[in-house]
Amino acid sequence: MINDLPGLPKMPHHEIHPGQQYACAGTELISTLLGSCVAACLYDPVAGVAGMNHFLLANRRYSRSMPLTQSEAGRYGVNAMELLINQLLHLGADRRRLHAKVFGGGTVLTTLSRDNFLCVGEVNGRFIREFLKDEGIPIESEDLGGKQGRVIKFRTDTFTVYRRFIRPAGTALIELQEHGYWQKAITAHTKEEEKIILFK
Repeated sequence: MINDLPGLPKMPHHEIHPGQQYACAGTELISTLLGSCVAACLYDPVAGVAGMNHFLLANRRYSRSMPLTQSEAGRYGVNAMELLINQLLHLGADRRRLHAKVFGGGTVLTTLSRDNFLCVGEVNGRFIREFLKDEGIPIESEDLGGKQGRVIKFRTDTFTVYRRFIRPAGTALIELQEHGYWQKAITAHTKEEEKIILFK
C-alpha cells in the first residue's frame, strides 16, 4: 500500500493489527489503530532500521504491587517486545543503540476493568515503561493514557511519529477489535493451563 498522508512524499505503507509487529530498513510508513493497546516504535538511528508492534497484556486480573514484566500478564508484552527487537537485530540494529517512542494505553476497554485492579489501558502503559527502563532503552517521546483511541503513523527513515486522536464515537470499532484480541489470548492461556503433562 502507498501512503497518502498529506504533506508526506509517497512511500510504502504497512499497517499492523493487534498482536503483530513489523520492522524494516529503509523508508516506509508503519501505521496502526490503538485503543487500550500499546504500540512501541523502536529504532536504531545509526543502522537506520526501525519497527513497530501492537500488543495488549492479556490477563483477567492485574496486581498493583508485582512488577508487570515479571507477572503472568506481562509475558504477552515481553514476547511482543522481544519479537520486535529480534527483527531489528536481524536487520542490523544494535540493542544498545535502540530508542523508543510509545503510544496508546487509553481507557477504551472499560468492560475489562476490575474493582481492585488497574484498567487494561493503564496496565499496558505501565508495562511498556517498566520494560524499556529494565532494558535500558530510552523513551524519546510518549503519548500514553487518556480516554481516546489513536491512529499512529511511524516514518522509518526520520523516526517521526504522527498521531491523530479518534473521536469517542469512533471507538466502537477499536473496542470490538481489541476485546476480540484480548478474549482470544485469554482463551489460549486458559487452554494452556488446562493441558495435562505427564512427567516420567
